[in-house]
Amino acid sequence: MTEPLGLYVHIPFCASICNYCNFNRGLFDADLKRRYVGALVEEIRRSDGSPADTIFFGGGTPSLLDPSDVEALIAACRESFSVSADAEVTLEANPDSVTVDRLAGYRQAGVTRVSFGVQSFRDAELLRLGRTHDARGAAEALGMARTAGFDNVSLDLMMWLPGQSPDEWLESVERLIALRPDHASVYMLELYPNAPLREEMARARWTQAPDDDVAHMYLSAMERLERAGLDQYEISNVARPGCTSRHNLKYWSDGEWVGFGCGAHSTRGGARWKNVASTAEYVDLVGRGSPAAIDVRVMSRQEQLEDALFMGLRRSGGVDLPSVGSRYDIDVWSYYGPQLAPYLDEGLLIYDGGALRLSRPGMLLAHEVMMVFISPDVR
Repeated sequence: MTEPLGLYVHIPFCASICNYCNFNRGLFDADLKRRYVGALVEEIRRSDGSPADTIFFGGGTPSLLDPSDVEALIAACRESFSVSADAEVTLEANPDSVTVDRLAGYRQAGVTRVSFGVQSFRDAELLRLGRTHDARGAAEALGMARTAGFDNVSLDLMMWLPGQSPDEWLESVERLIALRPDHASVYMLELYPNAPLREEMARARWTQAPDDDVAHMYLSAMERLERAGLDQYEISNVARPGCTSRHNLKYWSDGEWVGFGCGAHSTRGGARWKNVASTAEYVDLVGRGSPAAIDVRVMSRQEQLEDALFMGLRRSGGVDLPSVGSRYDIDVWSYYGPQLAPYLDEGLLIYDGGALRLSRPGMLLAHEVMMVFISPDVR
């Protein structure tokens, strides 16, 4: 039986542009926002009624939408898909773009989970990143979410920030722990080639921590989070029992999802596609009744297998090789075992005859290990 879909709704608007961000986004425009929400509703309504059990509003800054906008989009999803009654509905938010009333409005609209992009609990670091909130505002945002009735709140933190020491990083981790979120995501800062932050780092002579320090920062953070009751279930994600991100697990569990909005990606039925990136072009295409999708590509069975193994290894529980082998009609261990052996010998991988998983030290070299599953001509 096919598992229910995940639905991703992209909201590209931001109140300001962070100096490190390479996501598909642009400055907020009220008129364009109105037309964009209308286009989203129209694109969603073209769907086929398939079962779905997660909806994820990502961005950009989805919390710039009015609760009535979110309500209309959730209603369109429920009208156009068979969305389960207990569906997880996540909305990403910036701490400085919410109030108790606004969050209560989102909850009334059908949002069940809020994810705040905190990034740091040190004001100096937030300024360096071009963030518009401060540490106090981040803590207050979580309190507002609780007051509004949310019992599943996630906080994002970023490590390897310019000028950040291991002690400063762990200070942010401890402040997050003290707030008792239900879920947390811990990411390393990735700077794209032309990121304005690169120029600022060069001017100010800010450096990033060396590799040995980064390893200590990551491992120490995960140990502290685990002691606080936030169990690691993926390389970058921890959660209290029952609070894992059901939507994101689809990406790591060979699931299928459909994306709506400019730049949104989809994976379904052995095919992968993305929508046109420009917000204005997306609105125009949908308004004319044209498909917004571009770069539609049918994946070979080998590519699907590689993707299932590559992404599945991100989970703390790893990949169930017999299950994947049955799905793709291959003895995975016989095929990849010789290439995986060195990583097993080094203690970076653990294999019990069923599940293949990364050790925690192995998670530091995850990309190198996972590349074993990617065909040489794709690497």
